[in-house]
Amino acid sequence: MIYDQPLLDLVGRARQIHQRHHPSRDLQLCQLISVKTGGCPEDCAYCPQSAHYDTGVDNEKLLDVDAVLGAAQSAKAQGVHRFCMGAAWRDVRDGPEFEKVLRMVRGVAALGMETCCTLGMLNESQAERLAEAGLHAYNHNLDTSPEYYDKIITTRTYQERLDTLAAVRKAGITVCSGGIIGMGESDADRVGLLHQLAILDPHPESVPINVLVRVDGTPLARSETMDSLTLVRTIATARSVMPMSRVRLSAGRRSLNREAVTLCFLAGANSIFVGDKLLTTPNPERSEDTELLETLDLVPTGHEA
Repeated sequence: MIYDQPLLDLVGRARQIHQRHHPSRDLQLCQLISVKTGGCPEDCAYCPQSAHYDTGVDNEKLLDVDAVLGAAQSAKAQGVHRFCMGAAWRDVRDGPEFEKVLRMVRGVAALGMETCCTLGMLNESQAERLAEAGLHAYNHNLDTSPEYYDKIITTRTYQERLDTLAAVRKAGITVCSGGIIGMGESDADRVGLLHQLAILDPHPESVPINVLVRVDGTPLARSETMDSLTLVRTIATARSVMPMSRVRLSAGRRSLNREAVTLCFLAGANSIFVGDKLLTTPNPERSEDTELLETLDLVPTGHEA
């Protein structure tokens, strides 16, 4: 099994695969903002935005379009290539709020940025409307393996997640789907997640690998800290089985030192999220990221010499 290979061998082979299919110095900078925060009816055990848990996150209204476009313009000026908008919804509902999101998508696309949304479940008609508005990618994570899934979420089935990905693909939008590690799952579950992603045809163009951010009030708040080398192993396996995908080192980077992050890049990660927050959880300071990119001689996508 690929995942079980000696770590240095696994990382070495993943690096070769990465260099075969991607510019070795390229790193895409993404920014994710919450356009609708809190009050989600889902019971995802990791999520501070769930209405099931008392985490101090308030249920807020959908942001104004101008505020979102202002944030996108600021992000673009700081070198961000992909701008992502997330709403704490179980599913997309037709009506004024969805129309507002469509205006956000049109506005961000007009800036020349890759535009991504994560809005929960959606049907084929809604996916088509997002595509018409200029949406480049839709994020809908599988989170974990099918076997471990019901220990994390009970309000949405695994098949419903796969159905949303199918609707996104049918509409011609690129697929962004990955998962979270450090939720108490086993190595077999991490392999199971990557297997589910790798049997999608075609592979997701974007595979975010998140490390659990433990938030007081959620059921996973007291989870054991994950060994950063498990993250490296997971990323190297993702790169090995999905050679063309952009593997994103996503949530949880605040828990990693710069050496661990460097190993993740060596193992095949070629994207990070920048900005103060990922939805509601903290992210490294932009100055820290800039310094590390300069040290490693990595070049943000769209800024190639």
